[in-house]
Amino acid sequence: MESLLATYYLWIKACHVVSVIAWMAGLFYLPRLYVYHVEGLKKAGVTRGSDMDLLFQHQERLLLKAIMNPAMISTWVFGLLLVMTPGVVSWAMIWPWTKLVGILGMTWFHMWLAARRHDFAAGRNRLTGRQYRMMNELPTLLMLLIVFSVIVKF
Repeated sequence: MESLLATYYLWIKACHVVSVIAWMAGLFYLPRLYVYHVEGLKKAGVTRGSDMDLLFQHQERLLLKAIMNPAMISTWVFGLLLVMTPGVVSWAMIWPWTKLVGILGMTWFHMWLAARRHDFAAGRNRLTGRQYRMMNELPTLLMLLIVFSVIVKF
């Protein structure tokens, strides 16, 4: 298995990077959709169940189910394959641990966004557009932690 992973290392790494890009795009865009959902409904004076509300819910569900979930899963799969590849990760260094903290934070944020989607669908959203804007900064901070961990390898 180790020689197979080493042979396909660059392919695995490329697939990991593509998966991360797709996942990050969703992590950046879904909270923005929530901002538009909250503020758009309020500005238009429409209520839950309106055509506008249902359109936002449809877009949010598709983004999460068709793009973000598969991208998160493939990010994890290809990332774990990289970890299992000999010579790629030295757990004696700090960087793999800080990267792991960032990845766990990203995964938590993904699940948090999924829970908010269920809140919207059930009419239970209690967060404001401002609160969603503030939460939208979290993936940027986690991305910085992950990228600097991997590139600088402190």
